[in-house]
Amino acid sequence: MYGLIGRIVAHPGRRDELAAILAPGAGGMPGCLSYVVAEDPQNTDALWITEVWTDQAAHRTSLQLAAVQAAIARGRPLIAGFDNRVETTVLGGIGLPTA
Repeated sequence: MYGLIGRIVAHPGRRDELAAILAPGAGGMPGCLSYVVAEDPQNTDALWITEVWTDQAAHRTSLQLAAVQAAIARGRPLIAGFDNRVETTVLGGIGLPTA
């Protein structure tokens, strides 16, 4: 399994708007096993996104979906930057299939 953990920093005061776009996910993303949006308690403008995919190809393919493209377009103006991004090899966890 393929994982991504990243922190997105919204423009000041815009985190809730960005979370409202990202938190529902795009729905129906083939190969997406987990997609979590969380507030950063240390930075009132930051969100952590944690994703688990069946593989890296599924993640790449998801970026071409119309719903994902629409969410990116709506969210982009709210984003000040991306300051952390880590790719992982997921071994398992609650709610995930055995690797």
